[in-house]
Amino acid sequence: MKVYLVGAGPGDPELLTLKGRRILQQADAVLYDHLANVALLEFAPPHAERLYVGKKRSVHAFSQEEICALLIDRARRGLTVVRLKGGDPFLFGRGGEEAEALADAGIPFEIVPGVTTPLGIAAYTGVPLTHREHTSAVTFVTGHAVETIDWAKVGHAETLVIFMGLTTFPEIARQLINHGRSPDTPAMAVRWATRADQQTIVGTLSRLPALLAGMKPPATIIVGEVVRLRDKLDWFERLPLFGKRIVVTRASEQAGALASRLSALGAGVVELPTIEIRPPADPAPLDRAIAQLDTYDWLIFTSANGVRFFLDRLDAGENDLRKLRAKICAIGPATRAAVEALHLKVDLMGKEYVAEGMLEAFADHDLAEKRILLPRAAVARDLVPAGLARRGARVDVVEAYRTVPPEHLAAQAREVLESRPDCVTFTSSSTVRNLLLAAGAEALRGIAVASIGPITTLTARQLGVEVATQAKVFTVDGLVAAVLGLYTEMTPPSE
Repeated sequence: MKVYLVGAGPGDPELLTLKGRRILQQADAVLYDHLANVALLEFAPPHAERLYVGKKRSVHAFSQEEICALLIDRARRGLTVVRLKGGDPFLFGRGGEEAEALADAGIPFEIVPGVTTPLGIAAYTGVPLTHREHTSAVTFVTGHAVETIDWAKVGHAETLVIFMGLTTFPEIARQLINHGRSPDTPAMAVRWATRADQQTIVGTLSRLPALLAGMKPPATIIVGEVVRLRDKLDWFERLPLFGKRIVVTRASEQAGALASRLSALGAGVVELPTIEIRPPADPAPLDRAIAQLDTYDWLIFTSANGVRFFLDRLDAGENDLRKLRAKICAIGPATRAAVEALHLKVDLMGKEYVAEGMLEAFADHDLAEKRILLPRAAVARDLVPAGLARRGARVDVVEAYRTVPPEHLAAQAREVLESRPDCVTFTSSSTVRNLLLAAGAEALRGIAVASIGPITTLTARQLGVEVATQAKVFTVDGLVAAVLGLYTEMTPPSE
């Protein structure tokens, strides 16, 4: 048994430490705060208990005493317990109180530091907390109890960082000015620092209280000359997709590539998987084809999923890749990469990464009496096998995998679309059909739709959805470029 007090960082889940991630992956129970990004809970094992114990203004899920009791109870049950706290546990995170309670109870514990919120703010707003020409000292204070702080001493700190002071800042500003701080001192407040919905308001010590009237907690305030550097050093809020909420509808195990590219451009990515990829309902036809693998002249893959599930069934049987004598055709770069990951060469790929492009690529090949194996999704267009058969090929089409709508998709889709994201991306016809079956075309009214290619676009339009943009190159990178084009004149650099 052991309790780990883990700093979750300021908001961006990628700012969690490697040690924090490793410990989360070993957790039996995770007790997390309001300020800890819930995306971090994905690192915990499926069996781990996930218990929200956050405090939001005066609304507390549990009192501090109850939180300490929960930690002790679970540790005494022999569990590995993670207390996931926003920022750093020991900087206004009440980690010291929890560590004391664990020590008094004889519970082993460990502290895992996190990137504290002021450091996240400094990095993501372009406001360094220290600077040779502006300040060599930083003071951290809490704004909860204004009357307990000696503002005559604190007020002259070169850089002053105020935690939890949004609602009390008018009084804090008065105190600072009354104790000699210039009303024209630069000041700013930052809400949800380092996240895609980061909000920054900049003013002066005298003007900022009025500017904060519409801002909601959580927010941190910085007062000092270093705030002047924001105009020069801000990089995060200048990212081309900053402030845009973009929905990714790919299967959860495949969403990462698209989500990470969009996030790197500043977007707030919402993952809404509209398909689940599962093994074939009956693997026997694919198994029989694999048993005859050495009789095929061509092996065609129309997706990376086809490669993956073909290999799964190959591994499950008596044969291996040594039985393959066929040439290999891949529909596009992602599929090609999946094949090449097996240390196999791709012999043919179309110029356009759709079925029509694949057929065109075969134009100069003699297919008469050639045996072709096409392992693919259970539901797919017949364009390729029909076109190859007309040229004399003998084509075996076998189900390698199937796609189904995820459980609870309707409720999840309703929640996401009612929040009115800026854009929804579709990477296949099945992602379109499943989302519209769950939510209806009307739910997408007023939301920009981005499509990966012409077949996906055609499906969307047939189902009553207008497509705002379509990728010119039918890949994830092409889709990112299309989304970027909706909001800027930029295109991302090719990798």
